Amino acid sequence: MKICILSRNPNLYSTRRLREAAEKRGHEALVVDHLKCTMNITSHRPSVHYKGEELRGIEAVIPRIGASTTFYGTAVVRQFEMIDVFCLNESVAISRSRDKLRSFQLLAKKGIGLPITGFAHSPTEPDDLIQMVGGAPLIVKLLESTQGKGVILAETTNAARSLIEAFRNLDAYFLVQEYIREAQGCDLRCFVIGDKVVAAMMRQGKEGEFRSNLHRGGTGHTVKITPEERSTAVRACQIMGLNVAGVDILRSNHGPVVLEVNSSPGLEGIETVTGIDVADRIVEFIEKNAGRMSNKTRGKG
Repeated sequence: MKICILSRNPNLYSTRRLREAAEKRGHEALVVDHLKCTMNITSHRPSVHYKGEELRGIEAVIPRIGASTTFYGTAVVRQFEMIDVFCLNESVAISRSRDKLRSFQLLAKKGIGLPITGFAHSPTEPDDLIQMVGGAPLIVKLLESTQGKGVILAETTNAARSLIEAFRNLDAYFLVQEYIREAQGCDLRCFVIGDKVVAAMMRQGKEGEFRSNLHRGGTGHTVKITPEERSTAVRACQIMGLNVAGVDILRSNHGPVVLEVNSSPGLEGIETVTGIDVADRIVEFIEKNAGRMSNKTRGKG
């Protein structure tokens, strides 16, 4: 099988591991920078070109689309869908998961546990938004935030008012969420492939840090997740229409709540902590499904 990995950097751990796993299982793996692709958008013979040549014979695509390149990256994925190439995660599903507001609305509609979340275009009465999520302390989160960037803890009502006013003046879109005290700076990263959680770890933020992201100095260790947490992670992935995702969950007093569904989850942390060959599991999933699954995103929206 000829597999195309859409990634801007072939030397990234996740990209390198996926390529190694594919080649180890006897496949040809081609790393393609999606920003350097050009597309021939036509009804009779659509195509994708890379470095001046048409990409031919591609049987499966693994999108590794960064947040900053979502628009063009999903356009390239969509072009492959047009020519009936199996895409591990499809364009609509990636777009859903990247839009935090949209993803929360879809998850809430299906009854997935979430932190209480408020959203407003121009909140001239910030106290209403603050009280909506239970008051301070609370989290203010930019819609474009990734890896914990643009996520701020407001410990007092005055601090929350100031943050909301600052973001409003910047004309920035943001969410306000309840602060889950009982999580104590920990979250769960559940790595979902298909209908299974294949690996899970608990991430702990460094001392004095409420964000647990490994990129921000957090640490990870193995954890046994509950059946409810496992079910929540799989359902969240399916609601987005993703085949592969990293689902971040907090343990709250009222059960597991989903923080994010990541369509391009990194492999380094989860493989290092758990010792599970996640890249191999991903390629195995492609082998089993590329020939029979059509490019039609599950669900609506």
